Amino acid sequence: QLQLVESGGGLVQPGGSLRLSCTASGSSFDYYVIGWFRQAPGKERERVSCISGSGGNSAYVEPVKGRFAISRDNAKNTVYLQMNSPKVEDTAVYYCASSQFGSCSALLMGLETSYSTWGQGTQVTVSS
Repeated sequence: QLQLVESGGGLVQPGGSLRLSCTASGSSFDYYVIGWFRQAPGKERERVSCISGSGGNSAYVEPVKGRFAISRDNAKNTVYLQMNSPKVEDTAVYYCASSQFGSCSALLMGLETSYSTWGQGTQVTVSS
């Protein structure tokens, strides 16, 4: 079965940069759509970004467009989330999740919710 582990979180200053990693094991990886989510203290979990199995398609929610970039290296079984110019409001626990059947755009819009496997999360704190 597929397992996901997030890493790369930590403390970052506003305007800095941080790269999160989502590494998979236990199953073939390149067929899965991978999504990034986040949950801030006292807030509901929200969708952030997703990427298709091949890496050819990706999507972002409006608050992170132009600042975050998702990519994947299937040879390393890893999906990345590059966070540039993070803001205080980006502070959250970031999770990655996999979907075996959904499309990236539909998953990001919430039109389908077929994520089946989740990582444990990694804390990102944006503060001076």
